[in-house]
Amino acid sequence: MAATTELVDFDEVIAKFDPAMGLEIHVELNTNTKMFCGCPTAFGAEPNTQVCPTCLGLPGAMPVVNRKAVESAIRIGLALNCEIAEWCRFARKNYFYPDMPKNFQTSQYDEPIAFDGYLDVDVEGETFRVEIERAHMEEDTGKSTHVGGSDGRIHGADYSLVDYNRAGIPLIEIVTRPILGTGDKAPLVAKAYVSAIRDLIVALGVSDARMDQGSIRADVNLSLAPKGSGGLGTRSETKNVNSLRSVERAVRYEMGRHAGILLAGGSVLQETRHFHENDGTTSSGREKSDAEDYRYFPEPDLVPVAPSREWVEELRATLPENPAAKRVRLQKEWGFSDLEMRDTIGAGALELIEETVAAGAAPQAARKWWLSELTRRANDTGVELAEVGVTPVQVAGVQALVDTGRINDKLARQVFDGLIAGEGTPEEIVAARGLEIVSDDGALSAAVDKAIEANPDVADKIRDGKVAAAGALIGAVMKEMRGQADAGRVRELILEKLA
Repeated sequence: MAATTELVDFDEVIAKFDPAMGLEIHVELNTNTKMFCGCPTAFGAEPNTQVCPTCLGLPGAMPVVNRKAVESAIRIGLALNCEIAEWCRFARKNYFYPDMPKNFQTSQYDEPIAFDGYLDVDVEGETFRVEIERAHMEEDTGKSTHVGGSDGRIHGADYSLVDYNRAGIPLIEIVTRPILGTGDKAPLVAKAYVSAIRDLIVALGVSDARMDQGSIRADVNLSLAPKGSGGLGTRSETKNVNSLRSVERAVRYEMGRHAGILLAGGSVLQETRHFHENDGTTSSGREKSDAEDYRYFPEPDLVPVAPSREWVEELRATLPENPAAKRVRLQKEWGFSDLEMRDTIGAGALELIEETVAAGAAPQAARKWWLSELTRRANDTGVELAEVGVTPVQVAGVQALVDTGRINDKLARQVFDGLIAGEGTPEEIVAARGLEIVSDDGALSAAVDKAIEANPDVADKIRDGKVAAAGALIGAVMKEMRGQADAGRVRELILEKLA
């Protein structure tokens, strides 16, 4: 039925239904070892080289809780305004899953480490409070690769390979309560919430939060209820959505799909669904189980976790400034317009500019280099802006040379060439390449005389009072001196000679 359902226009969906969302975000922690064993967690290792009897689920292997993972879980909970449990324990979540070698997942069920929190997100000038039901600890599964099919899924594949390197990596799952009252902003609220969580995780330093590598993944629950009914409909769960744009698209698509089923007199199936990046659609996965179907029971091989209140307060003192509040503060301090700040954040340059300003550059100058010259170079080479090969301290050093008049913006671009090539500091590159601006009146005067002689018609205009024509002569002098002339002094000499 889902395959033939006609999507309903978004405006019609909003007119006839109230959406409810639930978001589950899985965060892979950046601990050096796995959740319950000492295996390393480095991304990209050869398949099945980071495994041991414990994470392979071999008989007799005993787990031990990773203290650093517990610490990270507490810090995440505190940052989400959660209560931190004085006593909690792990449970076994039982189900057959081919890339979970134990056939159960060690997780937390009714006794999570963090609960009853919230996070406020702003969408188009309106603030929405997303209530957090819990943030609990668990372990990740392995990774299956289906070979021979056309779409990378098991259906149609010739065979499957399993890599258990990821099995056992520490995860924090952040689960919201139903998000209501969002109306036509539902897709944007979902996107803003996941973005805010990612920013918070990065600020805490507990994960690299790379959605493209799966270190942060979102499951999107969506249901519709008749307009004004105050109820909740049957939900679908779109699994492992791995970009902010896709979160928005998944919500929008599922709203249209649900409405199509309901308006046709059908019933929505409670199921998991797969999101397709190529066209923004979803397809059926499996019928969704309820909690009782997983036959949870307390993990007998692990002792309860009981963080002391002193430890919790010590960790609270390590929390960074809230990223949203920090953006507001920096925008005010830097004097950026809303558009400038939005573009800065969109380019991933906020922290880079912050570090450049801390190193001595003016905010607008720092923004200019990161969002123009260095963004262009990053795009040309296909790397992230932070990996372009220039540090914030070096950018501040280049700008200092501009501020003191030793180079101009055009020459600064050559300094960036040298920095990326590893030729030394900005000062060393300017000296080695002979880039410093020429301010010597003797050399400048000779160049001005040559430009006047080569452009008599322009010189006559200046003599007649048309001072604006001096720009043409300045350009000629700059060309003659390979851009290294002091343009201000050149203009003064031209006017002294002709005006």
